[in-house]
Amino acid sequence: MASIKDVAAEAGVSVATVSRVLNDHPSVSPEARAQVLAAVEALGYRPNAVARSLRTDQTRTLGLVISDVLNPYFTELARSVEEEARALGYSVIIGNADERADLQDHHIRTLLDRRIDGLLVSPADGGSPLLLDAARAGTPMVFVDRWIPGVEVPVVRADGRAAVRDLVAHLHGLGHRRLAIIAGPAATTTGSERVEAFRDALHEYRLPLPDAYIGQGDFQADSGRRATEGFLELPEPPEVVFAADNLMALGALDAIRARGLRVPQDIALAAFDDIPWFVHTDPPITAIAQPTGDLGRAAVRALADRIEGRPPRSVTLPARLVVRRSCGEDASTQRSNP
Repeated sequence: MASIKDVAAEAGVSVATVSRVLNDHPSVSPEARAQVLAAVEALGYRPNAVARSLRTDQTRTLGLVISDVLNPYFTELARSVEEEARALGYSVIIGNADERADLQDHHIRTLLDRRIDGLLVSPADGGSPLLLDAARAGTPMVFVDRWIPGVEVPVVRADGRAAVRDLVAHLHGLGHRRLAIIAGPAATTTGSERVEAFRDALHEYRLPLPDAYIGQGDFQADSGRRATEGFLELPEPPEVVFAADNLMALGALDAIRARGLRVPQDIALAAFDDIPWFVHTDPPITAIAQPTGDLGRAAVRALADRIEGRPPRSVTLPARLVVRRSCGEDASTQRSNP
């Protein structure tokens, strides 16, 4: 295996120059930089990450703690984070909180012990003690998808309010008047925000949202199933069930089919968090899509700015309505709103 001395000899420069190039120091001339990089490529040299971290106090490693690795939304988010981090010269270690604050703290403690350079977190259950301590202690951190109000950490997220309004307008246009929602945990910002956006949109169209039409979920399929079973037991069941995430939507679909009912003929179904295989369900599910890949990439760039001494900034991107056929649409109405 080639050493840094081998690279220096191949490039005809000093070991110190090679070190400066590898650490992206601005004092190196373009000619010397080109010589060193050519030598690195020719010899297949790979820096020792552990040794480098001891010299620079950086490991070029990021931690990503996601809420639920089984949720396709977070799987796609993690993939985009890993790809962008790799492009910027970082590796990523992923921890799955499984929507549990205690597991979230376990992963954060482990990652900090491994001397990661920064953390990307989608807070579970409104946060956790160690997460809050780390944020307040100045650990380089970015919240992605969810955030903790009052904690001074950059946030990269999608704004779904306009898309929820588009969905309610779409459902109203199809003639639906009794609309129910399966909400996520109220302790999470996404859980509370989506219910508020839904309620506001219904109010705009002078549609009620009785308490019986608000099912409490936890972003897991079983909770979507239970909430929908409760809706179907009502003397006047809703005409539409809107699930505030994709897993709860799948649970709702299971409950509807278990009753021998059909979507959308007997009851309509829509979801927040579009996923690729919603197009393969029968019928394909109308959903609100978040720009998941863009969110992951923006989160990594914001964290890299924080680590490398540049001012980080929060980023908010729009979600959009994707119309399919689970709410009574015919094939000609399928579209993706800009």
